[in-house]
Amino acid sequence: MKPSIVSVLLLGTLAVSVPQVVAGAPKPNIILILADDLGWGDVGCYGQKKIQTPNIDRLAREGMKFTHFYAGASVCAPSRSVLMTGQHGGRTRVRGNAPASERLRQSLLPEDVTVAEALKQAEYATALVGKWGLGDFDTPGHPLKQGFDRFFGYLDQVHAHMYYPEWLWRDREKLSLPNRVRSIPVGKDGIWGTGGVTLKGAVYSPQLMLQQALQFIEQNKHRPFFLYFATPIPHANNEAAAELGNGAEVPDLGPYRDKPWPEPEKGYAAMVTYLDNQVGAILRHLKSLGIDDNTLVIFSSDNGPELKRYTGYDPGFFCSTGPFRGFKRDHTDGGIRVPFIARWPGRIRPGVVSTHVGYFGDLFATAAELAGVKPPPGLDSISLVPTLLGQPNQQRHEFLYWEYHTGNSPTAQAALLDGRWKGIQASRQASLELYDLVSDPGETRNLAAQHPDIAARLAKYLATARSDSPNWPLR
Repeated sequence: MKPSIVSVLLLGTLAVSVPQVVAGAPKPNIILILADDLGWGDVGCYGQKKIQTPNIDRLAREGMKFTHFYAGASVCAPSRSVLMTGQHGGRTRVRGNAPASERLRQSLLPEDVTVAEALKQAEYATALVGKWGLGDFDTPGHPLKQGFDRFFGYLDQVHAHMYYPEWLWRDREKLSLPNRVRSIPVGKDGIWGTGGVTLKGAVYSPQLMLQQALQFIEQNKHRPFFLYFATPIPHANNEAAAELGNGAEVPDLGPYRDKPWPEPEKGYAAMVTYLDNQVGAILRHLKSLGIDDNTLVIFSSDNGPELKRYTGYDPGFFCSTGPFRGFKRDHTDGGIRVPFIARWPGRIRPGVVSTHVGYFGDLFATAAELAGVKPPPGLDSISLVPTLLGQPNQQRHEFLYWEYHTGNSPTAQAALLDGRWKGIQASRQASLELYDLVSDPGETRNLAAQHPDIAARLAKYLATARSDSPNWPLR
């Protein structure tokens, strides 16, 4: 395992009161499409040249593309916890991926309030389709206990490695599928759970998920709804990658079949384009139901792209991180800066490129303002509504914060101040590294010795930004 990493992005106020929406304003539907391990540079509107993503590019063309947006963490579960709770990675409940034997460490608790719960207060219908990762079937973090009316997909991330699973969860029941899998324990003695290699792939899980998502939209077309479409694409089947050298699972290679590329790279590109086609299907469905103009669609990814040794495909082949250094698990921008696109016809001006610095925690305040509900106190969340609607009064963060924990490894920290200066600390005992992201977006030159005052400011933030957690101590 790589060392644990904690990061802090410092840019506005920690918590803000959310303005009330105009009385009588219609509540928009909100669809959040979250890719898994998709890099900042993996889609065309962010510079991708090899992979076809016309529908995601359409979102950017008809909406707003953010160039300085950050995930909640550099790996899946804590990033999603930040997304759901509006608390940064040093205060949210789930701050890392926990072993299967310690499921409560990776579970939200009854006292946690999710964005889905807040939207239910505004009489939204709510559904999660895809990957959850914040509570198993018998924990208080189960999505049906965290504000979602409906759930379809995977509860834990290792199960989500398999695109042809033998079963999926439908609310609280297991839905059997006609696939066959050879089970593989993950980690020593299966400490991380059980994955598998496909023996018979009859039903592709992302296709079932799209069907469930479209059905939910149609069933709730006459009332406001929140759909969290958390696709597993393009996360690799890590166990298949280890056994076969290729973790890309997709029904066919589509336009990449005859490319003179390695097979794993063909598969990765095909997975991304498959997801893009699903984005197109959702947009067409909204249009056919006549609710396109009252639906905010957001597209993003939970963290940066995975390394080849876990997937079989090389993120460098596609320049998946764009100009940034690092990958999943890193807190250089390659691991945490993600695509973020918002489309709302008639409300968000088309074709806008925003340099506003935001992060996953801002979803909570944004959704709450649009729904006309007051979020709970103590969030690390600032509404993006002013930026989305072209208004001048956008508040900014003083700082944002991340942590990355794996096993008993050391924990490192990082901070970004005013969108320019980032400090990274490899462990509690390590010296802070300082980078100027304006002149050095690849974070290659450590300037801590040249700017000791800025380094000291960031080190102070790192020492005080988080709350203590017995489940996720800093080392």
